[in-house]
Amino acid sequence: MEQANLGFCKEWASPKHHAIAAGPRHTVGLQSDGTVTAVGDNKYGQCDVSGWRDMVAVAAGNVHMATNTGNAHTIGLTSDGTVTAVGWNKHDQCNVNDWRNIVAVAAGWRRTVGLTSDGTVVAAGRNNEGQCNVGDWHNIVAVAAGDWHTIGLTSNGTVVAAGNNRYSQCNVSDWRNIVAIAAGYLHTVGLQSDGTVVAVGLNKFDACDVSGWRGMVAIAAGSYHTVGLQSDGRCAAAGKNEHGQCDVSGWRDIVAVAAGCAHTLGLKSDGTVVAVGDNKYGQCDVSSWHGILLPGN
Repeated sequence: MEQANLGFCKEWASPKHHAIAAGPRHTVGLQSDGTVTAVGDNKYGQCDVSGWRDMVAVAAGNVHMATNTGNAHTIGLTSDGTVTAVGWNKHDQCNVNDWRNIVAVAAGWRRTVGLTSDGTVVAAGRNNEGQCNVGDWHNIVAVAAGDWHTIGLTSNGTVVAAGNNRYSQCNVSDWRNIVAIAAGYLHTVGLQSDGTVVAVGLNKFDACDVSGWRGMVAIAAGSYHTVGLQSDGRCAAAGKNEHGQCDVSGWRDIVAVAAGCAHTLGLKSDGTVVAVGDNKYGQCDVSSWHGILLPGN
C-alpha cells in the first residue's frame, strides 16, 4: 500500500492502536502503563475499567444521538491478543472473551468488531442489517464500526463494507490509496495516502464536506460530525456543531483524535487530553488526565 506523506506524524496514522475512545456519553483513555480510565455515563457499567491491565487499545460503542439512552459498551484489547468488554450486552456485543490473536478492535452500536493477526475479521452483536457479515473478509489491516455498518481497510488500500447502506455509506468499493478509515452514524470517511479525505453517506449536517481538507494524518467520525488531524498537530472538523463538538480549530500539538455522538477528543503530544462538545454526563471532564499512551509507543 502506498504510504502517506505524513512527515514526523507518519506512525500516528496507524489505525490499529487507539488510546482514546469516545462513546455516546462516556470517554475512555488508555494510559502508558496499560491501565484504563473512563469518565461519563456509567448506566450499564461501561466505565468500569479500573481493573483492566496490560491493554494496548480501547474502543467505545457509539449510538445515534437522537436515540442516545446510554446503551453503551467499552472494549479493551490486551497485549496477548485477547479482548475484554464491559457495559450493555443485550445483543451479546460483549461476548468476546473467546477471541484470540486480535490486533485491533472497533465498537459500534450493539456490536464489537475484531481484526485478527491473519487479516481476517470477527464480529459479535446485532446483525439485523448484516453489519456482522465480515467472515469472508481477508487481508484487512484496519476496521471501523458505525451504528449499522462496518468498514474494513485492506492491505492494498481499498475498502470493504457490510451492513446498512440506506444513505450510500457502504459505497466505498471505488476508493483507492486509503490509509485510515472511520465510520459515523450513517457516514463513512477515508484518509487517502496524499493527506486528502473522502466521505460518503448521509450529509444532512455537512459531515461529508471534507473534500477541501489537506495534510491530514488521522480521522474520526461522530454521529453527525467528522474530525481530521493535520500533520502540524492542528485539527479540522465538519458537520453538526450543536454542542460545540466541531470547535477544534484552536487545538495545537494534537497527535490523535476521537469522536463520540456529540463530543470530540484530542490527545496532545504531552499525553494530556482535550475535549469539546456535549458534557451532560461529564464525558468531557478529561483535563486531569495525564500519561495517556502516545501513538507509536
